[in-house]
Amino acid sequence: MPNLSWNAPAATLVLPARLCVVLAGVCALNAQALAAGFIDDSHGTLTLRNYYLDREYQNDGAKSAAREWAQGFILNLESGFTPGPVGFGLDLRGLLGLKLDSSPDRSGTELLPVSASDKRAADDYSRLAPTAKLRLARTTVKSGDVSIFLPFAFASPSRLLPQTFRGTTLSSQDIDGLTLNTGYIDRINKRDSSDYQALAIASPNRRFNGAATSSHLAYLGGDYQVNPDLSLRAYHAEVADLYQQDTLALLHNLKLGNGVLSSDLRSFFSREDGSAKAGPVDNRNLSALFAYRLGGHRVSLGYMHASGDTATPYLSGTELMGMSELTMSSDFLNAKERTWQAIHDYDFAALGLPGLRSRLRYVRGEHIELAALQAGDRQEREFQMELGYVIQSGPLKNLGLLARKSIYRNDFPTGAAFRDENQTRFLVIYSLPLW
Repeated sequence: MPNLSWNAPAATLVLPARLCVVLAGVCALNAQALAAGFIDDSHGTLTLRNYYLDREYQNDGAKSAAREWAQGFILNLESGFTPGPVGFGLDLRGLLGLKLDSSPDRSGTELLPVSASDKRAADDYSRLAPTAKLRLARTTVKSGDVSIFLPFAFASPSRLLPQTFRGTTLSSQDIDGLTLNTGYIDRINKRDSSDYQALAIASPNRRFNGAATSSHLAYLGGDYQVNPDLSLRAYHAEVADLYQQDTLALLHNLKLGNGVLSSDLRSFFSREDGSAKAGPVDNRNLSALFAYRLGGHRVSLGYMHASGDTATPYLSGTELMGMSELTMSSDFLNAKERTWQAIHDYDFAALGLPGLRSRLRYVRGEHIELAALQAGDRQEREFQMELGYVIQSGPLKNLGLLARKSIYRNDFPTGAAFRDENQTRFLVIYSLPLW
């Protein structure tokens, strides 16, 4: 794969400079031209998220529980594009999180920022994040506060406020069936923070040197829709001086009997990059997930196999798209881990109850090596239950309710990052269109 490292001047590019370039172009246009696309095609939404998270630990440790309740407000204002061969636009994201219930002895759910000195959660946290954008044909460039949902860095949606990045991204669909994505990211805003931070590698169980930071993430790749039932995916990502990662995937749907068989094959090949400040990285992660959908039922079976000397790396604060996506208590990405999972999803629309969905999921990992803890051939397992409902009509139409429960157990030694726990989450989500 090509080397994607940018030169030093690119790494010093700051958000105000990016915005000034785009805003200068926007301001040069007259008011009538602005209204034709920039304003007329704009829209805004306000999303409210009420979130309760309870982690009840089952074994001895510094605390017996992490339990918090918070309210989030997510304001998204998106302009259209000015007319002409090159269209300019500007988006604005406003985020506010409010503490409803917490205490120092049970903080740390990642719903709220926590003071390192007294473990007290902040009463509130907020940020205002602009994004400049331009469009040429079917290519869009965004610069500023950006979100990426790609296999190697999936912006985590699993807490109160969304996790975002600072950088520049390009997405192009000028070739039919092919979506090309490339980008340069130099900072991350984690889901429980108001500030941009340097990029680091996730390091539960001291897999890597989690204190090491990187100047940037650079990536290149794309998705190709071969036909309506088959798509291919390939990406190369470099987290400077930490690690490199190549991703390949195949997604396929096959009509089988009265239902549809879906195949999801993914692979991640990881190695250290540059000065390898986080330590050695040597991992191959292969997974296969097969699902059969019939009526309201969807039954999935999957297997993930990790090889190499280290765990699978990913950016701290994000998730890795694959079989471990949306697990609640562990990432199942330890060194040498072999993971099985079974899932049953049900859509109650088949019984005349649209908007009601449920999920049962069992994940089991074996043959785990925890080098830093001098422990080998360990096991972990998680059982999840979910029930969600979106109101379909009336004054509360589109109000979403979600309850999630997990039971997680392992045989890791004392001091491991993942502890036996029972976890409960309740979410109430409502999006209000502003115009």
